[in-house]
Amino acid sequence: MDDQTSTPTPTPIPVHLDDGDALESFVASHGTCLVEFYTKGCSLCQAMESVLGNVARSTGVSVGMMNPRDDPELIERFGVRSVPKFVVFHDGEQVASRADGFLGGDELTAFLETHAPAMDERA
Repeated sequence: MDDQTSTPTPTPIPVHLDDGDALESFVASHGTCLVEFYTKGCSLCQAMESVLGNVARSTGVSVGMMNPRDDPELIERFGVRSVPKFVVFHDGEQVASRADGFLGGDELTAFLETHAPAMDERA
């Protein structure tokens, strides 16, 4: 695994996170990032993976994917009541979330730009 703590590098593809510790590390190592909470067997969640990859490449924002069933404490912590749920983090803090089902790339990019406008300052 690369050490990204000193110079965060955007990931061009979604990163699968195994547990809460991996989530914390991912969020801490990126100024702005997006995390999708998903569950196995969710067809909408599976369809989002290619969209998330496109959004990561087009915006430079790193994207993580977390199955909260792998770490049940996260369900309560992030209020996961339906999936897919998208959470934007900036400087280690949650700044926005949305659980509206499938989102297209343009809609997800607009959501990021609205809630994490500082993402362009990293360039």
